[in-house]
Amino acid sequence: MSILKIKDLVHKYVTYGDTEEDKQEIAAIDHIDINVEKGEFVAILGKNGSGKSSLAKHINGLLMPTEGTVYIKGMDTKDESTLLKVRQSAGIVFQNPDNQIVGTTVEEDTAFGPENLGIASKDIWTRITAALTGVGMIAYKEASPNHLSGGQKQRVAIAGIMAMEPECIVLDEPTAMLDPEGRRHVLSLVKALNKEKNITILMVTHHMEEVILADRIIVMDQGKIVMDGKPKEIFSRVDEMKTLGLEVPYATELAWELKKEGVNLSDTITTKEELVEELCQFV
Repeated sequence: MSILKIKDLVHKYVTYGDTEEDKQEIAAIDHIDINVEKGEFVAILGKNGSGKSSLAKHINGLLMPTEGTVYIKGMDTKDESTLLKVRQSAGIVFQNPDNQIVGTTVEEDTAFGPENLGIASKDIWTRITAALTGVGMIAYKEASPNHLSGGQKQRVAIAGIMAMEPECIVLDEPTAMLDPEGRRHVLSLVKALNKEKNITILMVTHHMEEVILADRIIVMDQGKIVMDGKPKEIFSRVDEMKTLGLEVPYATELAWELKKEGVNLSDTITTKEELVEELCQFV
């Protein structure tokens, strides 16, 4: 069953120069179609300016289409009467958790979303406990978010979305500001939400170790979708990825370089374990 359906989506914005003649209309998203099934884990790749963050904001109804339609569980994001239900169904987590943490304590912040949805008080506290336990932050419920590390803040931001009980979570560069340990913690949490709770994940990222976790990769360039497939399929197209200014996993690139030197390796290597296994055949 589709949880997200995007049909012929266009998003344009206007830039202004020193004079009226310098005004320019730019298509951040240029006639794209996407269908995402419930429970999928989709990574969205693209260099800066490709339109991937604009796309993320459309899924939650933070941006409205210039043309086309975005449906969440069959609800049109342009329909104001169902916009609250859209945002309850699809929560968004930004790259800087400070931009969405509003409470003076962790539990107050986690309660903010459910309170704005009009959830009954007794149910809110049940949701807070479940969400903070799920992200491993229940011991910090009375702590000030200002005293937490970057990774802990991001987990609190995710808990705030979880407490709203969405079926889909959109993560816009969620680990961009984290150190490697914080990144591992958040990735582990996101993977668990997807596999154990069947929450649909759409993650905008440029970290290849995050992309490998996904069921599917969508690659954007200049507002258009230029690739859409499973990680092994996408990363087998190393030349195309490099032309787009994107990296591939280290193991994939090393295998690609070895193949250019005549070593007979698979096109579908994405992890160091797969690379070692294939290289051991030559020993």
